[in-house]
Amino acid sequence: MVDRIPSPARKVRRASHDAVSHPLFARYYARFSERAEPAMAPVRSELLGGLSGRVIEVGAGNGLNFAYYPGTVSEVVAIEPERALRQLAVDAAVRAEVPVDVVPGAAEALPVKSEGYDAVVLSIVLCSVRDVSRTLAEVRRVVRPGGEVRFFEHVRAPKRGMRSVQRALDRTVWPRLFGGCHVGRDTLGALRDAGFELGAYRELSMPERGLRLPTSYCVLGVARRPEPSDA
Repeated sequence: MVDRIPSPARKVRRASHDAVSHPLFARYYARFSERAEPAMAPVRSELLGGLSGRVIEVGAGNGLNFAYYPGTVSEVVAIEPERALRQLAVDAAVRAEVPVDVVPGAAEALPVKSEGYDAVVLSIVLCSVRDVSRTLAEVRRVVRPGGEVRFFEHVRAPKRGMRSVQRALDRTVWPRLFGGCHVGRDTLGALRDAGFELGAYRELSMPERGLRLPTSYCVLGVARRPEPSDA
């Protein structure tokens, strides 16, 4: 495994095969995310504000986060397994004001060295990975002790009726139609179970106004990998 893409192949490293292939969903996602950007811009700013040093973003999609990284970030390594989205992320990386390397790879087996990053960014990715526990074990491996995990993710609805709808969708059509997405996973519980300390977080609805859908329930916050002395 390598820690960083060597120049001149700085912006993308090609793989012989892709860990994920959802070409139809990728086209839909790219269009939908662009339309949703006015609502998402404040969320991205809050998610990434104050970051510094070396950052790894897991599941970068089409790279819309890249424009929001502050200048205190020295490098972003962006992991994206889906080829069509990865190519869009490469284009976004060229326009970014911080150095961004776009890398193919799966969240459950991140192609980087251990404890090499000051922060990990998870933005609507834990909903779609095949194995949440394994993904978070990888996140814990690559972030340094004391490092942060910034997350914006789907969560279970607070009321039983909507949770039942979420479970029904997750067991049937939703993952098949939307690139493996599950709308009702216990994101906060999974972070705790993986050994992270939860910091400040808030639950929010996307969109913030109007009818609440099974996909509306989200959480935005910070977790931390404990220092060895914390044990």
